[in-house]
Amino acid sequence: MGLTVKSTGNQVFSKTNKKKYRYQIAIAGNPNVGKSTIFNALTGMKQHTGNWPGKTVENTTGICTFHKENYLLVDIPGTYSLMSNSEEEEIARDYICFTPLDATVVIVDATCLERSLNLVEQIMEMTQNVIVCVNLLDEAQKKKIEINLKKLEKILGVPVVGTIAKKKKTLRILMETIEKTVKSKKKQEGKIIKYSQEIEEVIMNIQNKIEYHSSQTSLQKRWCVLKILDGDEKIIQTIEKKQQIKIQKNEELQNYLQKLRQQKEFQKQYIRDKLINTIVKETEEICKEVVIFHEEDYQKKGRKIDKILTSKIWGIPIMLAFLGIILWITIIGANYPSQVLSAFFGKIQEYLEAWASLYEIPVWLKGIAIDRNLSNRNMDSSCYATTYGNILSFIYFIRGLGSFTKNCI
Repeated sequence: MGLTVKSTGNQVFSKTNKKKYRYQIAIAGNPNVGKSTIFNALTGMKQHTGNWPGKTVENTTGICTFHKENYLLVDIPGTYSLMSNSEEEEIARDYICFTPLDATVVIVDATCLERSLNLVEQIMEMTQNVIVCVNLLDEAQKKKIEINLKKLEKILGVPVVGTIAKKKKTLRILMETIEKTVKSKKKQEGKIIKYSQEIEEVIMNIQNKIEYHSSQTSLQKRWCVLKILDGDEKIIQTIEKKQQIKIQKNEELQNYLQKLRQQKEFQKQYIRDKLINTIVKETEEICKEVVIFHEEDYQKKGRKIDKILTSKIWGIPIMLAFLGIILWITIIGANYPSQVLSAFFGKIQEYLEAWASLYEIPVWLKGIAIDRNLSNRNMDSSCYATTYGNILSFIYFIRGLGSFTKNCI
């Protein structure tokens, strides 16, 4: 079942936060590209976590206030594709396609732009107002990878912003771009992928045989045709329900598809490969134009280490050696730093007792700050939680913790 405004909008978020919002923004991207880090930085503590209706996959929504305007940000599941091969991909696809979003921010990895752009291309095929956020620029710089963001923006036809998630300045630029996009009167459509001449002709033929809903954009119409051509029955049923398009009961269309499937190149198992290959080649060409590797073989050292650690000859002995080291540290090695700490704090103890005697510190204060902790230093850490937070107590807390660790080991 696809997601709707009712299931992912006010009703979901109002459970924990009553703030009203004007704009709804989806945050999409591959796993491990800093998507959630950026989401957390923009929303802070104004977040709500739950599950998509009828699904076990987790969702996170949050309010971001920028220039006195509230934006509802929705962190959708990380995915590498929208070809609905998994529950996460299905949810991400349905949410982006069938929810009236004001903008979709796609977070991509600056160190591996080619892989990330595959998702960007797929999202641009189905929705308007896409913003590409090239994250991890600091990591790319370490690997001596340079990305021409202005050229990438020109090629894709959508706004492109470079970010480093831990730098607020770059996140502010991202929010300014989002603000400009959602407040623009004109909806932005990115670069449309052109498939082979044969596929483009089939797309036109199918479009002419479908009665679309009046609210559909040309981009949505084209994406629906591509899904019909792809032959995914599950998404076709969702399109019929959400977009109010007759597909399975359209006799003219079904007859045309039946004749089309008799050709080998338009059978389901082949057509999807063709569509994916076109997207992959497109992203390869884009990356050749915008990505510069100042050190071509920047992963050479990493590959050498991997080759040794995963080799059939050295892999198992190295693993056993590491396990032996960990076992030694656990049983014996940890005693040495514990002994050093014990001796160190023992000296401090002597000086503190001498100092207390010299300045005639009251017995009750000496008992609280020194004697109480010293007599219990070999006990568990709970006895130190009863101290009054002064500096002397804190010092002996550390000493007692070291002794406790030693006894446990």
